[in-house]
Amino acid sequence: MRTLRTISGLRTALHAPRREGARIGLVPTMGALHDGHLSLIRRARTACDVVVVTLFVNPAQFDEAADLGSYPRDEARDANLAREAGADLLFAPAAGEIYPPGFATSVSVGDVSASLEGEARGAGHFAAVATVVAKLLNIAQPDVAYFGQKDAQQLAVIRRLVRDLDMPVRIEVGATVRDRDGLALSSRNARLADGDRERALALPRALEAARGAVAGGERDAGAIAAAARTVLGAAGVRPDYVEVVEPDTFAPVDHVDGEPVLVAVAARVGDVRLIDNELLTAPVAAGRATDTATGSP
Repeated sequence: MRTLRTISGLRTALHAPRREGARIGLVPTMGALHDGHLSLIRRARTACDVVVVTLFVNPAQFDEAADLGSYPRDEARDANLAREAGADLLFAPAAGEIYPPGFATSVSVGDVSASLEGEARGAGHFAAVATVVAKLLNIAQPDVAYFGQKDAQQLAVIRRLVRDLDMPVRIEVGATVRDRDGLALSSRNARLADGDRERALALPRALEAARGAVAGGERDAGAIAAAARTVLGAAGVRPDYVEVVEPDTFAPVDHVDGEPVLVAVAARVGDVRLIDNELLTAPVAAGRATDTATGSP
């Protein structure tokens, strides 16, 4: 595996494989690699001839300076893990390479960026995500780019970005990877203080409660979200939000029946802010299915 620091260096490294028709896969990361990232790299390895992993802690998408300063950085560790998972190239640029002096362009994705994380983290958060992803896709020009389901709203923003700007790349999604206790893997988990790890399990349990409500026949989105909030409250965890939304637009839904919905939750556990989500689909009611089949209104 080669480590490259410059845009020109990465483009040069990809020139010959691209000319020869190689399939190029891109796995963008901010480092602090865990099994969720590694599952994406392994998936890219099975489908692509050249696997590029990016390692760039994007300063523009941190709304708190302390959060940026405390973000874990260990390039040697991350490089070893990426290589073992199957990466061919590691693109690890300095901030000045991505944002040179005079950089003044921002990519904004409307609608899907406005709610939930957009409200919690500020209007500039998803603009920062969209801008850096647009740059990475333009720099590497991959055939396929891999992202995780855990950052569901970010994923929706990226899908809209690619669609609206006609970028010739397919977005592949990896399922959320969880620890044995059910907590979604995140670089932030390492910052959970003593005792907070157990409290953090309220997030996956809240999603389990939402899933159970749907399985039990509940179709009202408000009641499904309330079931999840009850679990969080019992653990002493106050959520930033618990919402049932349409997974591509993040528009709120009132009723769950037939079409996939996303239950999204964010909460601060101690000093650490965590997010999680789950896609749910409730069976279409028998009467509605019959009406559709017979053409009845």
